[in-house]
Amino acid sequence: MAYSERIAPPWWLTPMNKVCMTVMRLGLIKDGPMVLTVPGRKSGKPRSTPIAPFTVNGRRYVVGGFPGADWVRNARAARTERVRMVEVPPDEARPLLHAFPTPVPTGVSWCGVLRVDPAS
Repeated sequence: MAYSERIAPPWWLTPMNKVCMTVMRLGLIKDGPMVLTVPGRKSGKPRSTPIAPFTVNGRRYVVGGFPGADWVRNARAARTERVRMVEVPPDEARPLLHAFPTPVPTGVSWCGVLRVDPAS
């Protein structure tokens, strides 16, 4: 399957994301997941999604969601960013995906991986 093909997320993902974002915004979860907000690529309106950054060998990563995830497409289209996101090629992503379930046990195997570097 080509990376550009869209895979439908599970039916429960949208309501679960809303619950997670509410819990995080209320400060009930201090470390781990966070809410990422990027402008919509067509509307320009802020779009938020929970993400779970994790560290491997001193570098921070975030799993990009199912192929073609809207937040990933919005982040690619954004002109102003507070972090630099770099798409990782499959050979580099493989060990990261193997490591992902340990720091983020709720992770899923059908996700792409993006590296997150601090903004300069």
